[in-house]
Amino acid sequence: MEVIHKIGRRKTAVARVYVLKGKGNITVNKKDVNVYFPTATLQYKVNQPLALTNNEKNFDIKVNVFGGGATGQAEAVRLALSRVMCELDEENRSILKPEGLLTRDPRMVERKKFGQKKARKKFQFSKR
Repeated sequence: MEVIHKIGRRKTAVARVYVLKGKGNITVNKKDVNVYFPTATLQYKVNQPLALTNNEKNFDIKVNVFGGGATGQAEAVRLALSRVMCELDEENRSILKPEGLLTRDPRMVERKKFGQKKARKKFQFSKR
């Protein structure tokens, strides 16, 4: 099996995932996944596609991720890993699709408008 390369995105985070046969090591930006994503919630998000398809100890995964915050990065990695699992075995698609792991979440931060404090918040209005 050669290296499989997929990209996942969420908000402004972009994750490039490289998967090859191995013992289950996950490296994110040259750090262990448990060091890079310290909270249990983020670790669960990253491991979700592997756990659902029973591939937790079958592959070595190298991830390059940049942009956004911790949650956006974890969800970008999750999308990329889900795409890899589908490429490895087409039957995984029927497992991951109902969980919503193959859908690119389109929600982005709304831009700030001029004459306003934030995207929707306005400056205080004074009648007199």
